[in-house]
Amino acid sequence: MAMASVRSGLFRTALRGGSRPSAPPKRGFASSSLDDDAHETAKWEKITYLGIASCTVLAIYNLSKGHPHHEEPPPFPYLHIRNKEFPWGPDGLFEVKHH
Repeated sequence: MAMASVRSGLFRTALRGGSRPSAPPKRGFASSSLDDDAHETAKWEKITYLGIASCTVLAIYNLSKGHPHHEEPPPFPYLHIRNKEFPWGPDGLFEVKHH
């Protein structure tokens, strides 16, 4: 008889939802606070803008400098061997003669 009352007690407890193990608290991936996240975001935003500004200044400086212009190489005769006349004339189609 004692066994039957224990079973019925367990059955009633299960129906009421009592003595269930509580779910573990949800954890985020990062355990930092929102204030820390906002601080980190602001820090990296400032670093990004500083990087953009410094790269822009460096590019303007490099592009404003002159670069050396080399002399034209001498015309080597073996570069333009013409064994046969082209249908459009003696020069190549896209060659421009400098007179």
